[in-house]
Amino acid sequence: MLLFKEVERLQLYLEKKRKEGLTIGYAPTMGALHQGHASLIKKAKLENDICVCSIFVNPTQFNDPKDLEKYPRTEGRDIEMLVGLENDVLFYPTVEAIYPKGINIPTFDFGQADKVMEGKFRPGHFDGVVEVVHRLLDIVQPDRLYMGQKDFQQFTLIQHMLNQMGSKTALMVCPIIREKDGLALSSRNVRLTAQNRKNAPIISKTLNQLNDWMAGGLTVKAAEKKAIAQLSELPDFKPEYLEIVDGHTLQPIEKMSDTDYVVVCVAVWTGEIRLIDNVILKK
Repeated sequence: MLLFKEVERLQLYLEKKRKEGLTIGYAPTMGALHQGHASLIKKAKLENDICVCSIFVNPTQFNDPKDLEKYPRTEGRDIEMLVGLENDVLFYPTVEAIYPKGINIPTFDFGQADKVMEGKFRPGHFDGVVEVVHRLLDIVQPDRLYMGQKDFQQFTLIQHMLNQMGSKTALMVCPIIREKDGLALSSRNVRLTAQNRKNAPIISKTLNQLNDWMAGGLTVKAAEKKAIAQLSELPDFKPEYLEIVDGHTLQPIEKMSDTDYVVVCVAVWTGEIRLIDNVILKK
């Protein structure tokens, strides 16, 4: 595996590979890699000649400085995992390399899609996400971009961004990887207390019950309320939001028949740790 820290050296290498007719798959990460990230690397390797993974903890997407400070950084273990996966290229830039002085990143119109759910409770978060992904794509210029379904709102906005750019990069979304008990893999899971980790699978269990509840006669809003109440019953669990939305626009729906793409998204505080998850209810 080749490791690049400088933008110019990475670009020279990738341009040489493009001239050889090779395709490039790209998985951007913030490190603290787990099997969810591994699934992105495996798919990128399967579908492309060159797989590029980046590790960059982006400061502009953290609205809470303490969260940025506490974000796990496991460089040695991450590199070991990538070598084991036979990843081809690791891009490990500094903040200065990603955001040099005078850098100009365009703005995009997402309507209301960036103002609900995560956008509502983490103001400025998606400004930082879109900013860094645009910059990274400009550097790597991949044929395919690999992101995980767990960050549903994030990849939906990135698809809107790609559309507005007229980009030739194809966005490939990989399914959520879960523990055997249903908990979605997350770098933050290691920070859960033993009791909260034991209780955390209630999140995915609740999301998967929604279709049955609505098939049994509950309205969308009534099902949301029942799910929030169920999650709130556990000590130290506080749902921040749980919304059943149109998967295209991310706007709330009144009835399942309102759209052909329905997703339930949730954020739950478990003690001091915030977990997100989602389940596609209809597509």
